[in-house]
Amino acid sequence: MKTLAVIRASLDRVLEAIVVVLMIALALVVTAGFASRLMNMPMSWTGEVAATGLAWLTYYGGALAASKGAHITCPNIVNMMPPALRVPVIVVAEVFTIAFFVLLAWTGYQVMVILEGSSLVSLPSVSQQLTQSVIPIASVLFIVAELLRFPETLACARGNGFVHEPDLEEEMPESAEAIEENSAIARRDATQER
Repeated sequence: MKTLAVIRASLDRVLEAIVVVLMIALALVVTAGFASRLMNMPMSWTGEVAATGLAWLTYYGGALAASKGAHITCPNIVNMMPPALRVPVIVVAEVFTIAFFVLLAWTGYQVMVILEGSSLVSLPSVSQQLTQSVIPIASVLFIVAELLRFPETLACARGNGFVHEPDLEEEMPESAEAIEENSAIARRDATQER
């Protein structure tokens, strides 16, 4: 179990580094594109590279979210289930998630094969295969992240359920009733001022 934790922590660090580099690169490309247009000397490649960078950031960021367990889930619904039902539901959900990303990785690879010899329009020296490589690579990273997190997920399903971020209502200092009461007071005060 300790080995999985070390591998997962290493994967997190690698994915965090990739995401930070991509965010910085994307910010620089967008800034360069804006500045070049502001100076009336537009660079034609900035739009295409920014779109590719955003796609890369999305895929690698998704793999990072999977590694941290931060992707979209419904922990409250699963927590309401008895532990005997939680485990099969989690296993089925994990199987579907991994199956989807296996399909995505395979399809992404097929797209790369089809794009052989193609290049970016604004940068003919950059292969489209390179730009589309993010799909199979990030899909495999997502699968690895899910598998590394699965023992922890299974333990939560077997135990007391999933610990998650506090609900929005718990984070807010006022309840819905207090907000409604304050709104009614504000409306009454506004009416009295007229």
